[in-house]
This record gives sequence, structure tokens and C-alpha cells, in this order.
Amino acid sequence: MSPVLKTVQTTLSLNKLSSSNYPRKEKKLLQHGSCSFPINNVQLSFRGGFEVVSNVNRSHKEKTCLYDEGELEALPHVQTLREFPREELVAKVVMVRFDSTILLGEKLDLSSQSASKALYTIKYLHECGAKVILMSEWSRKINPKLLDAQAVADILSSVLQLNVIALRCISCKSPLRREDLQKADIFLLENLSEYKEEVANCSKFAELLSSEVDILVNDSFCQSHKVLASTVGVARFCYASMAGFSFEENLHQLKKIAKTKKKPYLAVIGGGNLKRNAAALQFLASRCDALVFVGQMSFQIMRALGHSIPTNLVERDAHKAALDIVQFAHDKNVLMSYPKDFWCTNQHLPTELEVFPAHGVSASWLPVDLGPRSLEEIYSLVTNSKKIIWIGPVKFSSSKPCTVGTSKLAQMLCKQSQCECEITIVGSTACKVIKNESNSLSSFNVLENASVVWEFLKEQKLPGVMSLDRAYPFEIDWSVAYHDASLPLVVDIGSGNGLFIMGMAQNRKDLNFLGLEINGKILYWFKCNNDIPFHCLQLPRRIGSCFSSVSKPGF
Repeated sequence: MSPVLKTVQTTLSLNKLSSSNYPRKEKKLLQHGSCSFPINNVQLSFRGGFEVVSNVNRSHKEKTCLYDEGELEALPHVQTLREFPREELVAKVVMVRFDSTILLGEKLDLSSQSASKALYTIKYLHECGAKVILMSEWSRKINPKLLDAQAVADILSSVLQLNVIALRCISCKSPLRREDLQKADIFLLENLSEYKEEVANCSKFAELLSSEVDILVNDSFCQSHKVLASTVGVARFCYASMAGFSFEENLHQLKKIAKTKKKPYLAVIGGGNLKRNAAALQFLASRCDALVFVGQMSFQIMRALGHSIPTNLVERDAHKAALDIVQFAHDKNVLMSYPKDFWCTNQHLPTELEVFPAHGVSASWLPVDLGPRSLEEIYSLVTNSKKIIWIGPVKFSSSKPCTVGTSKLAQMLCKQSQCECEITIVGSTACKVIKNESNSLSSFNVLENASVVWEFLKEQKLPGVMSLDRAYPFEIDWSVAYHDASLPLVVDIGSGNGLFIMGMAQNRKDLNFLGLEINGKILYWFKCNNDIPFHCLQLPRRIGSCFSSVSKPGF
């Protein structure tokens, strides 16, 4: 394979979404511009025999997921550390934005997939010969031992079994120098939570963080719904920005939520704030066969369905949103289930518990848990489902989120997971309960940060994802596409109907030709209006347009 063609194959990481361009650092791979999207339609014309491109392989399992435009706009294909050429990491300065809740918790579970992948990101970079700079925010709430950067560096050294050196460059407002990086291979910056410039995405602060940095690896998926200097800002100053192994896995789990091949698809929805999450509920209603409400939002749904509920359980300004959701679900023929009864506590005698029907809760009683009839109905729906998502805690009014109903629901899901049912657990509370019931999360898709998932379900773009480099979603076997992939490559950008490049290919048998065309209609018209047979590979629409490849069979 020619060096040029190898570069095209391995480094089709495409342009950033950022509207700002900082050409301070020369791009070593493909040049990243300012505000553009991936190559959308690709016309491939080839040497001599014009081999058919019929062997397009997906490079990673999540790339088999096909979605419609709205989902893909929020979750484009991004560059990942897994697919980035190892040789491009040698002697590079790589900044890793890691998740402190995974690596710096009081009890690090090394058996968990999230922890193992987060650690592997750092170790992989170190093994590839890169200088690694770690950065994150941390709090003594997650671990009392997190006193300062040096204490955190000591913890990371112990966990990684590698020497981590704490640096003081943020507080001194002193850019990192190359000579500073000769002291060790892995470094740690100061606590980002101590700097307001971090949450303000301050450009000067981001430039300070990224001084001497070549590549950004974002491995903090839990922050991807926020615009931060350490994720969005820094990405603009690095010639390559990509997802780490932990980030990539979480992104893969997130994409699964929108996939609807397995039916029936059930959504178990807890928590409150129906008005704020109305768009997310409509998204779920458009994908699922049934919505089961097990939290405070259930009262708003009951009210929209015409049932009376105590005034203290009514969410302000949420009635219209609830009516819209009920109507939307009705139009889509989606079942909406709400609790039929509750365990309630007496406001005057908190230790006194009694079961009330959902439409008959007395004024002096407060719902605190799911009743027996409610659990029976949920069990019936769960056992008949092939795909389930549980998002939001089973919590009513001021009750604790970990209730008997929560445990019962977790037991149902654990049992159903053994029946070839794909189950996604969202939120730290739900994950903790599932782990207590099953002692393992290996049979579940797990997303511990519910805020990120809610934003995705609202079809909002995640800034931490959008700031990463784009990647071509398919691998092309160039040895199949060309007779001799080692020949020099000629690229025609904007090849139109392909007549020019095809004529060139017929006259120059000593070259390979690659045509790129964004307008799929031209390609389709040319195929339909020519006697020469063409092979056309039309891939799903991505980010407002589509990828396609057209090639001409041998004569």
C-alpha cells in the first residue's frame, strides 16, 4: 500500500465543529479547519479496471448502529485513541482529561469496566512512548484523601504503578515548558475545580492548559454535557483531539439507547422535573413501545390523564408538557404506565405506613414507595420486553431513592437480563442498586451519569463530544479497491460527475485515482444516465448529508 493511501486509510479524522481556528500548531495528519463537517459523499474512481468497492468493513462494533439524522447530529463519529495510529503517539505530549469519580474514589473497583478502561487509556499512552499530562477536578467529598495535587499524584502513582509528578503551572500562570517534561513521563496538573475559568471555558485558560500539548485525549464522559476549558477549549489548541477508551465505551453505550431493533422496548422512567425533561420523554416515546413512570413525574402523567392528585404533588407549569407527552404517546400507540397504588406515610405519624390506590391518596398521607399492584404491573411489562432502559430514581416526594420498590425493580431487571434482554441502567443510584442485587454489572449496559443521558435524549449536542475530531465511520479495504494499492494516488476533490477522473484513469494506468464528491444527486444522476454499469454504495445519512462511494466495474 502506498504511503499516501495508508495515510488516507488510517487518518481520516475529519474537521472539528469549533467556530474558532487556532493554527498555532501544525497538523501532523489531515489539516483540521475551522467550521466544517465530515466528507459527506465519496466518489471513488480507480485505475484501469475500476475495481468495485464492495468490501467496506466496520472497524468497531458500535459503527454497525444506524440511526436517523437527529441522533447522528448529536453523536457524530469521532476519532478514538483505539483507532489512532500508535506511531503518531511516540514522543508526543498528550493531555488526558480523566474522570476523577472513577479513578479517585475512596474505593476504586479495579474489576469494573469503567475503571479498567480509564486506567488503560493512561497506560496505553505511556507504553506508546508519549509524555502524558493528566488533568481533572476533584473534591474531598469523593475521597477525604484528596488534599492537594501531590496527594492525588501519589494516589494515581499507586493505582497506575507508574510515577506521577504533580506540576504547578496553573496557579503560577506559567505555561508548561518542554524542559519541564524531561523529569518524568506522566504529570498531573492542579485541581481544575479551583479555577472559575474552567467552567467559563476561558480561551486564555485553555491555552495555558494546552501549552506544549500536541494531542488531547478526553476520557471524562461524565463531563461531556458541559462546555469546559479542559475539554472544549483545549481541543482548539491541539492538532488532534480524540476519545479515550473509557469515553469511547460510554459513547457506545449511549448510542445503543437509540437503537430500536429489539422489540418490545420498555423505558422505566423515574425522577422528577417533567417540564425540563419533556423533550427527552418524547424521544423515548418515539423509540419505545411502553413508558413506565416510577417517580415524581408519574403524578404529572396521572393528572394529564384526568386523575386527581394531591396539590402538593403537582409540578408547577408542567401540565401542558404532560398533556403533550400523553397525546404524543397516544398518537404513536405507545403504552403509558403509572403506579396503580403507593405505600404512603402519615405526615403526622411518620412511622405509620399504609397502601393507598393511586387516585385515592388522602391529604395527610405522602407516597413513599411503589405499591404491590404497581410492582405486579411492572413485572408483567418487564418480563415481556427484549430491551429495557431504566433512567431516574424510584423516588416520590421527599422519600429516599433507595426503597423496597427500587430493590424489587432491580431484582426484576437482574432476572430479565438472563433472558437475552438488553438492559441499560442510567444513573449512579440505579447502578448501585443493581450492583447490590447482582454483585456485577457485566450483563448490563451502564451509564452512571444521568445528566449526560438526559441531554442526549433531548437530542442536544454534547459539547465534549462535538469538540472531538471527526472520524470516517467505515474502513475501506484499499487492496480490494485497487489492483495495486502501492501505486501513487491522485485525489480529485470535487470530482462532480466523475467524467474527468475516469478519463484520466483510462489514460494513466500507472496511477490510482480517488474522487471525492459531496453532492450525492450528481452521482445518482450520472449512474442513471450512463450505459456503463456502476456500483454505488449508499451509506446512511450522517450530519445532514451522506457518504456514498461509486466505482465502475472492469470492462
